[in-house]
Amino acid sequence: MAKDVKPTRSELLKIKKQIKLAKSGYSLLKKKRDGLILEFFEILKKAKSLRQELVEEYKIALEKINIARALEGDLKIKSIAMAIHDIPDVSLTTKNIMGVRVPKIEAADIKKAFLERGYGAYSSSSIDEAASAYEKVVEKIMLAAEVETSMRKLLNEIEKTKRRVNGLEFVVIPSLDKQKAFIQLRLEEMERENTFRMKRIKAKA
Repeated sequence: MAKDVKPTRSELLKIKKQIKLAKSGYSLLKKKRDGLILEFFEILKKAKSLRQELVEEYKIALEKINIARALEGDLKIKSIAMAIHDIPDVSLTTKNIMGVRVPKIEAADIKKAFLERGYGAYSSSSIDEAASAYEKVVEKIMLAAEVETSMRKLLNEIEKTKRRVNGLEFVVIPSLDKQKAFIQLRLEEMERENTFRMKRIKAKA
């Protein structure tokens, strides 16, 4: 704003309103950022636990399938696998975490009873144990996928919110404060000039 420009009281009020709005937005965004960070670390703990559980379940499943291969042979296991046609019904919805839409994965009929697996009398206890172990692995994979996708979405939102908070704190609010200070200074100067002019007019009268 140039020195010779004469600001008005309405401009000062407008700037003050903008500052108030910017500070209010800054406060809300800061709370949102802090809340998202807390949520992120909660989900991170869950993700670490799930990864560990998934590794353990996979080790068990690998051990079970190796036993079944040793007892029954690869050809029989492949034949039984080919006989299975039922695919779990997976549904993907979303849930809201502090305004962020994150996935919710649900699946029906992953864990099955012996007769529901579709390989009937051709199976054995070793194959059935391996199938059960891999069903548990699939369940853990789905949970891990849901949690890790949620983490990525939250992290993206945290970064976006941080940029907006920093923009308000270091650019927008300081700029508005400078404009406010300049307008106040010019209004005070104009008031002094008017007072001085009025005194001169009175002195001449």
